[in-house]
Amino acid sequence: MEHAELVCAYRLDGTGRGQRIEWDEMISWVPGKDLIWIHLDGTHAGTEAWFRTHSGLNTFNIDGMLASETRPRCTWHEDGIQLNLRGVNLNPGAVPEDLVSIRIWIEKNRVISLKHRKLLAINDIREQLESGKGPISTGHLVARLASRLTDRMGPVIAEVSDKIAELEEILIEDDTDKQANLRDVRHELVGFRRSTISLRRYIAPQRDALHKLVEMDHDWFDENMLGRLRETVDQVTRITESLDEIRERSAVVQDELMNRISQRMERTMYVLTMVATIMLPLGFLTGLLGINVGGIPGAEVNWAFWAVCGGLAVVVVVEYWLFKRLKWL
Repeated sequence: MEHAELVCAYRLDGTGRGQRIEWDEMISWVPGKDLIWIHLDGTHAGTEAWFRTHSGLNTFNIDGMLASETRPRCTWHEDGIQLNLRGVNLNPGAVPEDLVSIRIWIEKNRVISLKHRKLLAINDIREQLESGKGPISTGHLVARLASRLTDRMGPVIAEVSDKIAELEEILIEDDTDKQANLRDVRHELVGFRRSTISLRRYIAPQRDALHKLVEMDHDWFDENMLGRLRETVDQVTRITESLDEIRERSAVVQDELMNRISQRMERTMYVLTMVATIMLPLGFLTGLLGINVGGIPGAEVNWAFWAVCGGLAVVVVVEYWLFKRLKWL
């Protein structure tokens, strides 16, 4: 493609349908003429050139849109709003908790979005526009995009929660075979906790960014769109609370796991201690009878060896009886 930095651009007709426009028509757009949505590829070198020569944004806003690393935030400027959001990475071979960023510049009649990696939510909006069921205004476009990003987070959070529940069941299971490899359980738990921390790191600020967008004083969002955004904020809030719950459950599972490992170690040490205690007098007697000096009883008697073995067996029986009486066994 001649202009590969342009992923897509649409002119919204206000009825839910979007007309695909090409590069030249996008360049010729003037404020107040039509409502358009421009979606660009941030990894392409031509994107920065377009921003600096054709976007009409000031240097500060351009630098904010092109920043290499961003957290979700919402910033009001004199001529528009910059909104940075994140979505789960559902691309093949990707890790969902590796959240994908999208930067959005919002004006009354123009929305510019910038991506570095593919987001399925963008494809959803494009399909809706081409089928005539897409957004009808700037506020509707932003609200629907935020909603689609949030909708795809739910299954990922639910999957993490289910995996934590599976670990909880393993730890309370009485089957020793299922409890056999606690090291694997610990390894999985560390991975889940890392995923939870990574998800919450961006989802919690996203809740604040969307809440700030709702509270801003502007006329680009009607009450219907503000209601949609408030629902999305509530949904992100529930996701954040779910992540907090998962984190607390992970801590409980971690404590229980360490208790199980400690119990196994104590049980092993107890068994080894009891074996050593039983063997101590036997080792003393065999060592005493094994010294190479004259006068050892039974040295000249054929049945003396079996007598010693029987005596040792008696010692073991007496020890067992004594340990049971003392409740050591």
